Amino acid sequence: MRGDDRRQKAMFSYVTLEQRVPRDHPLRPIREMVDRALAEMSPEFEKLYSGVGRPSIAPERLLRGLLIQVLYTIRSERMLMEQLGYNLLFRWFVGLEMDDPVWVPTVFSKNRDRLLAGEIARSFFEKVLAQARERHLLSNEHFTVDGTLLEAWASQKSFRPKGQGDPKDGPPADRGNPSVNFRGERRTNETHQSRTDPEARLYRKGNNVGATLCYLGHALMENRNGLIVDARVSQATGTAEREMAYEMAANVPGGSAITMGADKAYDVRDFVGHLRAIGVTPHVAQNNTARSSAVDGRTTRHAGYRVSQRKRKLVEQAFGWIKTVGGMRKARHRGVARVEWMFTLTIAAYNLTRIRKLVWETG
Repeated sequence: MRGDDRRQKAMFSYVTLEQRVPRDHPLRPIREMVDRALAEMSPEFEKLYSGVGRPSIAPERLLRGLLIQVLYTIRSERMLMEQLGYNLLFRWFVGLEMDDPVWVPTVFSKNRDRLLAGEIARSFFEKVLAQARERHLLSNEHFTVDGTLLEAWASQKSFRPKGQGDPKDGPPADRGNPSVNFRGERRTNETHQSRTDPEARLYRKGNNVGATLCYLGHALMENRNGLIVDARVSQATGTAEREMAYEMAANVPGGSAITMGADKAYDVRDFVGHLRAIGVTPHVAQNNTARSSAVDGRTTRHAGYRVSQRKRKLVEQAFGWIKTVGGMRKARHRGVARVEWMFTLTIAAYNLTRIRKLVWETG
């Protein structure tokens, strides 16, 4: 029998958002971990807000909204507000009821800036790691370090000579996207600077790729389950990867000897020597191209070295997820501090998905 296509508007709904979300939905365990972390962060939220005045957007809802933006690759906060208007799953995760109004995008952004001013992303990241540690998912001995390029929110046309004012020949014919000819002009970070994002630097990671305005994202991964245990962002320089790797290695908790895997870019005598000086065994891939490697047979003859070389490639999965799903291929913020804040929150979201798979899907 053919069904009826007539539409009659219902005045009331007797099904709650909690009932509409399936019991086995992947967001349920993530929401459980997020709620626990946010409850522990309540004293930190109290310090960011005044005791008088109009109530703002709850910081817990702000963070859940940002996590939904990362987990579902929502490219802007304006689109996030649009989705919250009709997507019941997103409303349930953020904590909005069916009839709660959705925030104006600019109000959401202004309230988010309050969280950017504090170490909220770092604290949330650590709370998620603590839950992984309780479930015995973290290795305390074997780690991997690597870096990746994060394209800055600035165009090549904004990279102009330092101290240069506006062109004297008048405004360009195309105000929105004027044509600029860089042919024959030598542009370096010493002489030029981006007007859009002054902290971004022109950098290229290989000989056969073009230079872009970018930052460097750094991650320290434990080798047991591929969870990221430390995350940093720095200006893009030729030595930043090794400098940040050494800093993260020195901050690993515990006094036992650890191993640290890395790719060929870290095969530098000073870096390898510094790691050994703080009790870290450098499981760095050997770079024997036209030179001798800083890693010798004392390290490579052990079976653990070969295991580290296999495990270190897991960090590429994290970087791939962060850039494609998490939307960090091109930063949406300007300045090292803000880019690092979002990079840290995105890695925390990646860890949440990893923990869910390791605990709930494998039993």
